[in-house]
Amino acid sequence: MLVEVKVQSLGLDRSSNTPVVILEETGGERVLPIWIGPGEASAIAMQLADMEFSRPLTHDLLVAVLNGLGGSLRKVVISRVEKNTYYAELIVHRNGEVISVDARPSDSIAIALRTKARIFAQDDLLERASIEIAEEAPDPGSTPKGEGPSETMDPEQLEEHLRRLNPEDFGRFTP
Repeated sequence: MLVEVKVQSLGLDRSSNTPVVILEETGGERVLPIWIGPGEASAIAMQLADMEFSRPLTHDLLVAVLNGLGGSLRKVVISRVEKNTYYAELIVHRNGEVISVDARPSDSIAIALRTKARIFAQDDLLERASIEIAEEAPDPGSTPKGEGPSETMDPEQLEEHLRRLNPEDFGRFTP
C-alpha cells in the first residue's frame, strides 16, 4: 500500500556528517529518514527555500526536458530498500501512456518539489524504518556517539539505529 509523504525537514546526521531528508506521513506521525548526498540535499534545500537561478540547475533541466517531450511527472514512489539503499520511481504520463523511470529518492524528491508532484512511500518502509514521534520516543542523546548508518550495517542494525533516533537528533542542513 502506498502512503503519501511530504518533506518534513532536511538535516545533517551529526554522527556521520551526512545530509538526511526526513519524509513525514501526510496526516500521520511516522517519518522516513533517507540519507542522501550533499548535491541532492542542496537541490532540495534550494527548492524548499524558493531560490531561483538565472540558468537551470540539473533538476530544473530534467523538468524542462520532461515537459519539452510532452510528459508530466504525476508522482514519485519510494518503492523499496535493499542493502541500505532506497529505490524510487518517477511516474510520468505522456500521451496517455504511463512510464515508470527508476531513480534515486533524493533526485526524485528534488524533481517532485519542482513540479509539485505528490510523493509516496510503500507502507512497509514507513513501518520498518520510521521513527515514531510519540511520548515514549527515546532521548536525543540515546544514540551512541559514532554510531551512524554505514555500508556495514545489516538491515536489523539499521532498523535498530533508526528506532533510537529523533528528528531533533539531526542538525540543520544548509547548502
